[in-house]
Amino acid sequence: QVQLVESGGGLVQAGGSLRLSCAASGTIFGINDMGWYRQAPGKQRDFVARITRGYSTNYADSVKGRFTISRDNAKNTVYLQMNSLKPEDTAVYYCNLWSPTSLSYDWGQGTQVTVSS
Repeated sequence: QVQLVESGGGLVQAGGSLRLSCAASGTIFGINDMGWYRQAPGKQRDFVARITRGYSTNYADSVKGRFTISRDNAKNTVYLQMNSLKPEDTAVYYCNLWSPTSLSYDWGQGTQVTVSS
């Protein structure tokens, strides 16, 4: 099965930047859509950004203009560049990958992002 590992989270001051990475390993058949979600305590897991196999991107309104998603297909890795971070961006960030074998998303374990004011 596919394994997804996020990295790059941490503590940053408001207005600062972080870059998250998510590397996929294991048995991968083709290159599929990958995305980022986030979840704060007591809240739902919300969509943040996604990038298709054709490099088309979509963003949540709350992060548009501040975050940039990209991917390196050769490395099976997706990135999330986060600029102008706000305290409300504080959450655990998860990456996902569409699995054509299970017809569902594979999820990583998440990486904590904390933005202080």
